[in-house]
Amino acid sequence: MINIKVLGTGCSNCKTTLKLIDEVVKAKGLVVELDKVEDIAAIMGYGVMSTPGVVIDGKVVHAGGVPDRHKIEGWLA
Repeated sequence: MINIKVLGTGCSNCKTTLKLIDEVVKAKGLVVELDKVEDIAAIMGYGVMSTPGVVIDGKVVHAGGVPDRHKIEGWLA
């Protein structure tokens, strides 16, 4: 199972990123573990200084700004 974490303190961009990832996952019929990480120390532990950040299976794949749908689809291909 793919583990996806969206890193961010709750800003609108973080919420939008979480929603977009959820929509792409559902459209592709995937089963993933999707978590929202809001703890600043945990976020910094990934080395992310600009949120939202996205971590897939322990690897940071995105930091800062809302990723577009095509980028998310590429991560899950």
